[in-house]
Amino acid sequence: MIESMRAYGYSVPTAIADLVDNSIAAQATHVWLQFHWSGANSFISVTDDGAGMSEGQLRDAMRLGSTSPLHVRDPKDLGRFGLGLKTASLSQCRRLTVASRQSPGTDAVRRWDLDFLARNPERGWHLLRQAHPGSETLAQVPAHLDSGTVVLWECMDRVAGDTTADDAKRHQQFRDTMDRVEAHLAMVFHRYLTGPKARLRILVNNAPVKPWDPFVETHPATQVSPEEKFNLGTGNEPVRIRGFVLPHKDKMGDDLHAITSGPAGWNAQQGFYVYRNDRLIVAGSWLGLGDGRPWTKEEHYKLARISVDIPNSMDHLWHLDVKKSSAQPPPQIREWLTVRARRIRSDARAVFAHRGSYGQRAERREYARPWKPVRSNGTVAYRIDREHPVIAALIASVSGTIRAELDAALRILEATVPVEQIWLDTAETRDIPASPFREATSQQMRILVETSYHAIRRNRGLPHTETVDLMLGLEEFANSEARAIIGTLPSN
Repeated sequence: MIESMRAYGYSVPTAIADLVDNSIAAQATHVWLQFHWSGANSFISVTDDGAGMSEGQLRDAMRLGSTSPLHVRDPKDLGRFGLGLKTASLSQCRRLTVASRQSPGTDAVRRWDLDFLARNPERGWHLLRQAHPGSETLAQVPAHLDSGTVVLWECMDRVAGDTTADDAKRHQQFRDTMDRVEAHLAMVFHRYLTGPKARLRILVNNAPVKPWDPFVETHPATQVSPEEKFNLGTGNEPVRIRGFVLPHKDKMGDDLHAITSGPAGWNAQQGFYVYRNDRLIVAGSWLGLGDGRPWTKEEHYKLARISVDIPNSMDHLWHLDVKKSSAQPPPQIREWLTVRARRIRSDARAVFAHRGSYGQRAERREYARPWKPVRSNGTVAYRIDREHPVIAALIASVSGTIRAELDAALRILEATVPVEQIWLDTAETRDIPASPFREATSQQMRILVETSYHAIRRNRGLPHTETVDLMLGLEEFANSEARAIIGTLPSN
């Protein structure tokens, strides 16, 4: 049975997150993770300063299914099935030792050893009362803690394998696993880790885990929707949601953009973020919702993220799984969520398409763009806008044969827009094309701005102030450098 339960589908990050849930339930304020590489003798330990367990409580905690999911639980409880400690741990190791202390001098130890069970089938479900010989100091609550618990993983056949300490490749994989765990905990428990008076501190090999905020809520360019609530009529807390449209890359800078992409990357992190008692359950999913068919994760919706908060009394309604890594919204709330998500997706698409400029200007008008989509018979083509101020000025400045040649050149450009190649490059790099004139030097930008200014003013016969205002409404001059140059143009 235990060998079969090892295939629940835990990853190392989700398994360790389950252990941190137990620490939080024990009111711990600190969790220390230790990753130690020594080939087949490697180990991972999770230590907390929570309330600890008595010998009887520890024995019960080591039983499979120690808590029924039907029992009424504390509203702040993060567990459900009474399986997490065992299934999460044994999914990654063959030897699980837990030591706990409720008060000084009350230490208790219990160990599941799958190899021992396999060698001694006649002894049945034999829960051992001490650490494995040689591991006593590893499975010991630190002396400076009045109370706390240590969870020790050894014989980690799926993490370290049967190898030697000098196996450089497996050692690197072990370090990569540690990095993934840190990133996952930073995301899943970011609400607990946030602020100068954070409820919890997690340290991985003595390095503090910094919270990862999926919503960049404090950024001035983030669009935040007001909180909305839906009461499922269960007599408990309502479901609460808030929508976020994250800033375009041009508004964030490369460093913040890279951080905000999240553990799985920009495209994968779009969608709903489902929280249960401030613990993140689902990190980026459209939850099977959609218009006619389920939405998929597409490039132009990657700035859309929506937080959903549910109480633990709704676990059964949301079909929460054992790993606490997936959830499905109940039927009575699906349409309500779809309507609100549709609005957030639309806003995110606009920001994506307009490079973050959409909705930001005081005049509340969109930037004029030299390209415009034309839809016909279910297809989309892209045409150069002949009324764009700079294009119109160029057309007005020529006539006769030159004008015909110019029109032919524009038509060739329109007919050969490499749409498929653009989407292929975007999908492969997980990014969008660079903003206009990103590689231009300051001198090149000044020449471009001044040339456009004189062309527009000469061919439209506009005064200086109207020409400047018109240029400030052009997408290609939306960056701060171009706007600064426009502000210095002489009026004569």
